Amino acid sequence: MIDVTCAVIVQDSKVFICRRNPEKSLGGFWEFPGGKVEAGESYRECLARELKEELGMEVVVKQHILSVEHEYSDISVKLIAFECDVLTFHGPMNDHDLCDWRSVEDLHKLKLAPADIPIVEALSDRLLLG
Repeated sequence: MIDVTCAVIVQDSKVFICRRNPEKSLGGFWEFPGGKVEAGESYRECLARELKEELGMEVVVKQHILSVEHEYSDISVKLIAFECDVLTFHGPMNDHDLCDWRSVEDLHKLKLAPADIPIVEALSDRLLLG
């Protein structure tokens, strides 16, 4: 099983979400940005590094929200989601062809990566219930 971190970023009731490049694994699926944990790296360090590398984004990694285990046809992942605040953002770079701010209701209309669906559901409960 591979450990993967992801950022849940909410500003003004909008959620930051990215669509994977068509030529990448899970191309066309929407996901919370992040990436694979490297040896000797903490989850928080991984998330900060991946967001900087992939999106030119600097963040403050805050509290852990949820961890999800998912079996894809070719790989098993443990997706570890953290709430984050954005310090700087320079735009899509490598793994994504589009990033956007969406309402939590709109997230359910997107073609979401399967491992990200439970995170969207938990986020919906949090935002809608206060």
